[in-house]
This record gives sequence, C-alpha cells and structure tokens, in this order.
Amino acid sequence: MSTTPSGAGDRLVQVGAIVFFVGALATLVTVAPLFLGTDPFPPVAYAVCMLMGVGFLIAGAGVVRSVWVSSPKRAANRA
Repeated sequence: MSTTPSGAGDRLVQVGAIVFFVGALATLVTVAPLFLGTDPFPPVAYAVCMLMGVGFLIAGAGVVRSVWVSSPKRAANRA
C-alpha cells in the first residue's frame, strides 16, 4: 500500500490511460479485418478508435495540472 499523497492530476492520468487503452484495443480490433480478409467494421468502430487520442489528451491534461499545482511560483504563494 502506498503512503504517498495523490497529486492534483493523478486521477486524470489514470482515466486518460484507461481511455487510451480502450481506444488502442478498438484500433487493433478494427484493423484485424484488413489482415484477415473479412468485411470491414462500420464507421462507428473507427470513431471508437479516436478514443486513443482523447485518452492521450486527458492524460496530458493531468500531467499539466500536476505540474501547474506543484510549480515553485504557486508553492511560494501558498506558503
């Protein structure tokens, strides 16, 4: 069990990672018919692949939020 306090953007990074992996899985499933020679999936399946980019942006926002909150300039104002 970890005793480190969670940062400001930790939850965003976790959610972003989950969304990213869902999009990555959808990408693998969507590309599979191209290699198997079967009919391609409907366009909705390709839209789910965009979750990979959305997850990356969410995780990036969490990292930026963590850096923003823990910056030395903001820490000096809190003290």
